[in-house]
Amino acid sequence: MGPVLPTLLLILAGVLVGGTWSLHKQGAPRGAVVIMALLATLATIGGVLWLLPGEG
Repeated sequence: MGPVLPTLLLILAGVLVGGTWSLHKQGAPRGAVVIMALLATLATIGGVLWLLPGEG
């Protein structure tokens, strides 16, 4: 699959960041904003780590 999965993870991270910002601007509960931010962070970290060179 090569670079497809990390690319999709980074796209997902961008969508989640946009959703987080939108929730924040709409005055959503802090818990929802924090959960969305954590998911965006995890997707970003996953996408970047997947792209790093390693064994295999």
